[in-house]
Amino acid sequence: MSEPALRRAVRAEWGPLLRCVRAALAARKLRAVPLTLASVTLTLVLQFVQNQPWGYQPVQDLGAVYAEAPLWAALLRTPLSLFVPALDLPVWGALAQVLVVFGVAEIALGRRWTLALAYTATLAGTLYARLGIALGPGHPLGLPPGDALVVDTGPSAAVVGLAVFVCWRYRARVTCALVVAAMVVEVVFIKNNLAGKEHIAAVAAMLLVCAGWELVHRRRTAAGRAPYVNGSEHPR
Repeated sequence: MSEPALRRAVRAEWGPLLRCVRAALAARKLRAVPLTLASVTLTLVLQFVQNQPWGYQPVQDLGAVYAEAPLWAALLRTPLSLFVPALDLPVWGALAQVLVVFGVAEIALGRRWTLALAYTATLAGTLYARLGIALGPGHPLGLPPGDALVVDTGPSAAVVGLAVFVCWRYRARVTCALVVAAMVVEVVFIKNNLAGKEHIAAVAAMLLVCAGWELVHRRRTAAGRAPYVNGSEHPR
């Protein structure tokens, strides 16, 4: 591909989203992403607290979701679990993911949509874990019984889900496909574990949301109302 053609492809893929993000940051700077800043701060605070002798158990009681816990307890803990990073992974990676993906989503979609979609993606992983345990290790979608005691993915499922929806919403279809493919490769070739499969569940949930958004988009167009197009009108 020639350099001019590559530039056109990059502009077509990322142009609308980059213009949206750049304009918001230029106009409002950090005031454009209050939810993101609060999310990063909360993730950092929870990481610090859960690594203290006095803080580990309270964070587990309030934000640790695993399949063996009663469903009502898991549902109550799920909102906070979005911001509880995994103990066995570097927290800076989680913070960078939240900062970038939540920040782009907050600008591109608005705070309410960002929070709702992040919760939906995380909840999809939480509910899948219970289904996977029930199906058992002999089923392609099943999980071994020991995974019932494994804590869920924390912010990563929300990050993956938001990345998929934002890319689809702003017609960055190649990037969207790459994110989905990366999650599949993760499960098939790298980490065929609970976290990897919860990422797939988050992707599946977001693809269903994307399909619903497309249906609404077409109905708005057929009714003669202004359709949602790249950057000109987005749900808030």
